[in-house]
Amino acid sequence: MFLKTPLFAVAIFATSFTSTAQAQSPADLNDLEIAHVAYVADEIDIRYAHLALAISENPEVREFANTMIRDHSAVNEQALALLQKLGVEPQDNFLSQSLLEGADVLIDEMSQLRGVEFDRRYAENELEYHQAVVGLVGEAFIPNIETPEVKALFEQGLVIFKAHEGHAEMMVEALK
Repeated sequence: MFLKTPLFAVAIFATSFTSTAQAQSPADLNDLEIAHVAYVADEIDIRYAHLALAISENPEVREFANTMIRDHSAVNEQALALLQKLGVEPQDNFLSQSLLEGADVLIDEMSQLRGVEFDRRYAENELEYHQAVVGLVGEAFIPNIETPEVKALFEQGLVIFKAHEGHAEMMVEALK
């Protein structure tokens, strides 16, 4: 059975099992922790896209995967340049760690699929993933980011992620 819960929601719920002094809610993360979560989330989606390119033969899925690699790599490059300009390092945290663990499980699952079964699972995951990203960035991150340049980068990223969400939704519908 496929995991139908968005990866970010899983990560958020997983926080109840974490026992550290760090923030345990996405809204409690500082700017450097938020930056790390965003970087990790982009890298995860790039991994999913590479998997899609390795497995899928569907031209629309492959085009979407290439778009994910291009756009998420560009966002990460901008984020790293901004962090370097500000002279700071992103900070690992409960959410970025949980995302990585969930991604490994999902990649193992999707690696076993082929054909339209893979394409549907990839498309469904991309829709869920981007819905979760849009919610997390718009509702928990942007309102709590204190550094103006970081906030501006996230606001720009949100526009891109909403476009990805719409594209993923069309892909899911086309694969039904």
